[in-house]
Amino acid sequence: MSKLEISGGKKLSGKIKVAGNKNSVLPIMAASLLSTETSTIENAPQISDVDVMADLLKLCGAKVTRANTKITINPKKIKEVEFPRSLTAKLRASVVLLAPILSRVGKISMGYPGGDIIGRRSLDAHLQVLKKLGAKIEIENDHILASVSGLKGAEIFLQEASVTATENALMAASLAEGETIIKRAAIEPHVIDLCLFLVKMGADIEGIGTSTVAIRGVSKLFGANHVVRPDHIEVGTFAILAAIASKKIEISPIIKEDLDMILLSLNNFGVRYKLERNKLIVNGSKLKSVEKVVTDVWPGFPTDLMAPMIVLATQAEGMTILHDWMYESRMFFVDKLLSMNAKVEIADPHRVFVYGPTKLRGQRLDTPDIRAGIALVIAALVAKGKSTIERAELIERGYENIVERLSALGARIKKTS
Repeated sequence: MSKLEISGGKKLSGKIKVAGNKNSVLPIMAASLLSTETSTIENAPQISDVDVMADLLKLCGAKVTRANTKITINPKKIKEVEFPRSLTAKLRASVVLLAPILSRVGKISMGYPGGDIIGRRSLDAHLQVLKKLGAKIEIENDHILASVSGLKGAEIFLQEASVTATENALMAASLAEGETIIKRAAIEPHVIDLCLFLVKMGADIEGIGTSTVAIRGVSKLFGANHVVRPDHIEVGTFAILAAIASKKIEISPIIKEDLDMILLSLNNFGVRYKLERNKLIVNGSKLKSVEKVVTDVWPGFPTDLMAPMIVLATQAEGMTILHDWMYESRMFFVDKLLSMNAKVEIADPHRVFVYGPTKLRGQRLDTPDIRAGIALVIAALVAKGKSTIERAELIERGYENIVERLSALGARIKKTS
């Protein structure tokens, strides 16, 4: 296990490059299995989650090569295989292998998807989608067993606007017989990115970016080349960092339409920023509290930014309520902030009351998950004194080369084992 040692209190400045979207690249890698031809994915983030997905693809027979941010996948010889719990437990997104493997092989056995400890996600929406398209599914001893003799199009009203269930539905429907209508589809930027990749492969999809999507199944998909879009969660994370720990930071590249709710929320806190082409420039700001920040399905405020936003609220004048109804354990990391002298009250598993501004102090901390981990990094950079953050490898699951990128801004941070 590795750890980060951070000496806080120094104002940062400079430019930081945004990596490719983590939540785009993983389903796109899975979708490459829908063809027998080679696909190339560019601007892939260099993170451990991508490594795990690559290992899963190799296990079922795909040839995967990586050169920095470029991934080449040859899925010609896909075979029936059991994906072990030892691998799927490391990656929540392993669930998006269900549709492409069923489409290509007709059968899949995989360990229950794992990932962060913010709460175990239900697979009900995935089971709904695949059963509706003709698959038979059983769950035994934390293993998913699914088979199908041929996927057939159907009309599906999702019981929840699940991102990964929408992605499984899109992939399964692309090669299914007939037309599939997905209602209440998730519309996050990474879902759009997957749709664009599938269209490049030859999929027939209408309604991209809306909650009702129509897919007419085709008999064959082809290899494709695709550039992963910038990660809007990284943009939001670095914007929060810039607002409370910098003189000025230039963040690029960005896609403005992916940032509307994030920028609205930052504006409400008094964060000073400006947009220039594909750049977001954020200045250190005197912050004011807001009445409430609540996560919501897209285009609402993203749950993956709640932990960094709580740190932002510790530096804002007044009291802010932060509410994440999606996950029952998202807020539990705030005990780490309390040890740093933050004034936070836990109302219940989903809500906290944050009082600011407070002067944070360095502390020895333990990383519970990716997003809480990066929030603790931000807090440590603001705090007076030295902080040590254990289990840094969890942060590296979602943020590539974080030490190098923050060091380039002037952060006093190093990684040790």
